[in-house]
Amino acid sequence: MRGPMTTTAAEQAAMSRALELAATPGVPLGPNPRVGCVLIDSATGDVVAEGYHRGAGTPHAEADALARAGERARGTTAVVTLEPCHHTGRTGPCSEKLIAAGVRRVVFAQRDPNPVAAGGAQALRAAGIEVDEGLLADEARALNRVWTFAVEHQRPFVTWKFATTLDGRSAAADGTSRWVSGPESRLDTHRLRALCDVMLVGTNTVEVDDPALTVRDEHDVPLPQQPLRVVMGERDLDPGRRVFDPALSMGAESLHLRTRDPHAALAELFARDRQHVFLEGGPTLAAAFVTAGLVDEVVTYVAPMLLGAGRSAVGDLGITTIADALHLRVDDVTVLGDDVRLTLHPPVVEVRAERASK
Repeated sequence: MRGPMTTTAAEQAAMSRALELAATPGVPLGPNPRVGCVLIDSATGDVVAEGYHRGAGTPHAEADALARAGERARGTTAVVTLEPCHHTGRTGPCSEKLIAAGVRRVVFAQRDPNPVAAGGAQALRAAGIEVDEGLLADEARALNRVWTFAVEHQRPFVTWKFATTLDGRSAAADGTSRWVSGPESRLDTHRLRALCDVMLVGTNTVEVDDPALTVRDEHDVPLPQQPLRVVMGERDLDPGRRVFDPALSMGAESLHLRTRDPHAALAELFARDRQHVFLEGGPTLAAAFVTAGLVDEVVTYVAPMLLGAGRSAVGDLGITTIADALHLRVDDVTVLGDDVRLTLHPPVVEVRAERASK
């Protein structure tokens, strides 16, 4: 593997621009990765054409840029945020398109973790095209962190969100919980929901709270694009519950997974091309995912109030001594109104898996 030290200043600038194109607002977050491509003149470094992927079924970034360049693509350097694909899905292989267009050199950031689509770099080199890889690879992985995780681990990335009082309560002793967090936190929750393609709760949450599980704006109006609303649990539920009512969520789909096994639930969701689960269930469901080692990110809103008693934010984790406490890494602390939002990450997957197997 040759690293980014062999790239030119023009290629580095083109990669920064390709990352900007890949992050163009309005592009669906899944199931495909976000990819940008910039074609530059191999001699002068001038930009010849730009392109980016606009979602499943649309031309890939390389194809988009090549179409815009036409004959001017011959002899250029293609700078791409992800290794050109080498398989036929809804569209043909980008590696073959680059070869046919006469591109002289390809620089890409992130290797494709998908074994089905990988192999583009090898095919390009076999065709006599110079290939360099690794330029701004960390930035490219960060852009597609959820997609990359889902492909590498063959399951969706799980964000567990909950609101709590200072003493760790999610509801009062009489069961009331509206509202633990303030309006700024609740609006921020909808922002985070919009970044996911699954909203997941347990059957008890549906029975007690009857949530709609929608993404709404500051005026409490559902947005046009909604994640899949999923309820997990074996018990039967009243079909009249709001989570099953499409009229409340711009036609968003609902799904009842009749299982209590987090592994089985995530496997089913991954099979449905879902990559990011927003876990908003109660303490029992949260504890099931935590003890299974299946929580990848924690977002908690801490309200400046005390209840002294009531429902805990998370159920029994099987931890009986301080030495076995699950330590989280704090990545961000943000004040939202009177609340504090903490974004944290658990230990690496291998450590969590070892804990879950005990």
